[in-house]
Amino acid sequence: MADMTELVSRCLQARDLAYCPYSRFAVGAAILTAEGAIITGCNVENASFGLTVCAERTAIQRAVAEGHRQFTAIAVTCDVKESFVGPCGACRQVLMEFGSDWTVYLTKLDGSYKETHLSELLPFAFSPAHLTKN
Repeated sequence: MADMTELVSRCLQARDLAYCPYSRFAVGAAILTAEGAIITGCNVENASFGLTVCAERTAIQRAVAEGHRQFTAIAVTCDVKESFVGPCGACRQVLMEFGSDWTVYLTKLDGSYKETHLSELLPFAFSPAHLTKN
């Protein structure tokens, strides 16, 4: 099983692959599956800005396409050096689709990180469980 150090390292490597010619704001993500695999993603911008895909969503889509449905952690990094930055609201909701019990490592470029949890980043979240109550 991969450890947190490898997860953080892989998210930093994924950031280097970002396609961000418009914002120049590179983001990388690395997801740890329940089976111990690490799936990475980077942001991919588009001239039609609404079609841009965040790193976290790229990683989750890749993981799902590879057959993974259970996850334990995600590490996310971006170009902000002064503070830890979390996933955007849309990405938090997409991650919540696969459960609220994720450890989230907010990672700076120097490899330092802050550990939090998805349930803390998205309190009172709407989840698949709400759809079964009708």
